[in-house]
Amino acid sequence: MNTSPVQALIVVDMQSAFVTGTGAVPDAPRVLDRTAALLKAARDAGVLVVHLQNDGPPGADDETGTPGWQLHFPYEEGELVLHKTVDDGFEENPLAERLREAGAEGLAICGVQSEMCVGATARAALEQGFRVVMPHDAHATYDIPAAEGISGLVPAAMVSRVAEWALGDEVEVVAEAADVEFGKG
Repeated sequence: MNTSPVQALIVVDMQSAFVTGTGAVPDAPRVLDRTAALLKAARDAGVLVVHLQNDGPPGADDETGTPGWQLHFPYEEGELVLHKTVDDGFEENPLAERLREAGAEGLAICGVQSEMCVGATARAALEQGFRVVMPHDAHATYDIPAAEGISGLVPAAMVSRVAEWALGDEVEVVAEAADVEFGKG
């Protein structure tokens, strides 16, 4: 496994609807704590920070302009906020170009939901030729409800682990956010 520093942090859909209140992912306190630590480390290292913000449709928990749509972590000057309407943060976005302009070859990716927007963005990053590091404790999702005749409830922690596994052996999964090293290329 490559242990060299990464040059960018992508924070996926850390929006109020998904990390606060009754609609929060089950592991919201943990993922908030670890994302805050990643943000501090990336900012301290002076690397690019990108916040992806989903623009949900009317009536969705993350409907554009509603309280649930708001980013949980305020962005700082020089950080990018890119809006999206699909799972993949690279699709219909200048994300790849902005990362290359910043000299980023390696990315740490965190946020919600593990098997959807986080996974799709990680997969697209790999396809674009970026090195991807996923701190296991810095992404989360929801339980998958039981489906009669198919399965019982699938716990969120298991869904997140399967999402990592489904990315294949190119993604570098590290146990803890503290294991991610940031640095200029």
